[in-house]
Amino acid sequence: VQLVESGGGLVQPGGSLNLSCAASGRTFSSRTMGWFRQAPGKEREFVAAINWSGGNTYYVDSVKGRFTISRDNAKNTVYLQMNSLKPEDTAVYYCAATLRGYSGDAIRGSFYDYWGQGTQVTVSS
Repeated sequence: VQLVESGGGLVQPGGSLNLSCAASGRTFSSRTMGWFRQAPGKEREFVAAINWSGGNTYYVDSVKGRFTISRDNAKNTVYLQMNSLKPEDTAVYYCAATLRGYSGDAIRGSFYDYWGQGTQVTVSS
């Protein structure tokens, strides 16, 4: 499975970005998908996860109400809509995928088998 993120960039505080993660290779619709981020000098952090149907989602508290994860299995793509961005959201954002069914372990990086290369998001005035 190959994952390619896009949509990152520089945005002012309060602005929005929509990240995309295109998957190719093995069947996409059976996977749990997640977004993680890593800021300079900090550990990788879970951001959001979604099950294969899109019916179950989970977010880290710091992004609840601002970020929305979604997926389009017909396009083999998962999205992260980010609104009301803050400087503390600045990080490299990574897409991750696994064949495992959705569970509480989806917040852990070790739950995932495949990772994208990351896309930089910078929130600054």
